[in-house]
Amino acid sequence: MPVWGLGFGIWALGAFLSYKPAMASISVVHQNGAVYRVTVSEAGTETTHEVTVWPSDVARYAPDATPEELLEASFRFLLEREPKEAILTRFELPVIERYFPEYPRVIAGLT
Repeated sequence: MPVWGLGFGIWALGAFLSYKPAMASISVVHQNGAVYRVTVSEAGTETTHEVTVWPSDVARYAPDATPEELLEASFRFLLEREPKEAILTRFELPVIERYFPEYPRVIAGLT
């Protein structure tokens, strides 16, 4: 194998490993009661999610945050782990912890 081929392969692997998707835009709008609409826009597409956040959820996960701040941090947490299209379209906030047990520990540092 020519030396340039090996070098290109290493460069391509490095470029792949250092790739980061574009930063997503997250919009949180209070709907009614404990229900919020979260819209995630990234790379020219968007997804919409209906998330229920009870006052007890805020008290448990981020007592100094507003529900909107907690939701934005929660979606940033999710987007570091999965594409926006993989996030459930309707859920209650504590469901995140069932899929990602580290959520309470990590979210405390994000809000």
